[in-house]
Amino acid sequence: MSPHPAITLRARTEADYDALYALAAELDSWEQRSPLRPAAMTRKGWEARVAEYDADPNGNLGFVIDVEGEAVGTVSLFDIDGFTGTAEVGIALIPSARGRGVGSEAIAQIVEFAFVRANLRRVHLEAIASNTAALRIYEKAGFVIEGRQRKHAWVRGQYEDIVRMGLLRSEWLEHRSTD
Repeated sequence: MSPHPAITLRARTEADYDALYALAAELDSWEQRSPLRPAAMTRKGWEARVAEYDADPNGNLGFVIDVEGEAVGTVSLFDIDGFTGTAEVGIALIPSARGRGVGSEAIAQIVEFAFVRANLRRVHLEAIASNTAALRIYEKAGFVIEGRQRKHAWVRGQYEDIVRMGLLRSEWLEHRSTD
C-alpha cells in the first residue's frame, strides 16, 4: 500500500470473505470492535451473522473498505432509525491498514454517505477510551464527545470508559466548509 492509498467503499463479495472473516475472528482488537465478550468465532458462525445482518437492509448498511482492490475492513451504518433519521457508525480494519489514513478516509466517506445519500440527520458511535487513535479520527471527522459510560467495558483485565460521540448533519456541513 502506498502512504496515501485510494480508498473506496463498496459492496461485499464472496471474494472478500476470507479477509473479512480473519478480521472478525481477530482477538487482539476484539474489544475495539465489539461490546461482546471476546470469543473464538467459527467461519460458519460468522457467515450466519453476515446473513442475519444482510436480512435487514433497512436497518443496516455495510460496506467493504477497499484499498487498491483489496478488502481491508468494513464500515457500516447500523440500527438505522428512519423515523428519527439516526444511525450508529462502526468500523473495523485489518492490522496492516491501521495507522495509514485508511480509517480516517473511510469514516469521512461513510459520514458523507449517511448525510447525503441516506438522508440521516445524526450519526453516533461508541469507542473505548483507551482507543485514542480512533477517537482522534472521529474528532477529525467532526464527531463531538457527548458523554461517557464510566467503567462500562471490560478490556483486557480492567474496566474502561466507553466514549459516546455524535455528529449532526448541520455540524458536518459546517465542518466541511471550514476544511
